[in-house]
Amino acid sequence: MNTISDTILRRIRAKQRGWVFTPKDFLDLATRGAVDNILSRLVKRGAIRRIDKGIYDFPKIIPIIGTLSPSSDDLATAFANKSGNRIFPSGAMAANLLGFSTQVPAKIVYTTTGKSCIKKIGNRNIIFQHARVPLIDDISFDANLLLQALSYLGKDYIDGDTIQICAKKISKHDILSLNKAAGLMPAWLVNTIHKLQDRVNG
Repeated sequence: MNTISDTILRRIRAKQRGWVFTPKDFLDLATRGAVDNILSRLVKRGAIRRIDKGIYDFPKIIPIIGTLSPSSDDLATAFANKSGNRIFPSGAMAANLLGFSTQVPAKIVYTTTGKSCIKKIGNRNIIFQHARVPLIDDISFDANLLLQALSYLGKDYIDGDTIQICAKKISKHDILSLNKAAGLMPAWLVNTIHKLQDRVNG
């Protein structure tokens, strides 16, 4: 008969090495206290690694190199899962990904629906900044990325070329969704969305 511990370990192994997780990923199998105890035992057995309080990984191991550290994205995602907040690339990173800037941010920064904070996870400091504009549920990743990038650039740095680039990244459906969320945005950003709508529909 399989135990809950066996079931949890099978789930971890099914995700493959490199997966970063929290006890929340197993609360459909047992109570929080039981999950915590099982994960603690798995750490002692060397089956998994504890990175931070309530954050673990199934470490990736490469011969000769040894055990690898998880990526910043995986750590940030696990922390967001633990806290219940959403995270997204920062405005600076969004601007870089969309081609508005060639500068890669030197610091590890994420936009979050939670409070701004600096969290040391393992040996890395990860910065979470509260979103200036909302992360909207019913639009695409690219549309949310665009919204964060525009907010980061600011109204004085958005010209016709910027609008043209944006128009290639967004759908008419996303424009409608952004218009519905206009009440959550500053007036200058709403005006930018209207200009973008004219370009997309033109």
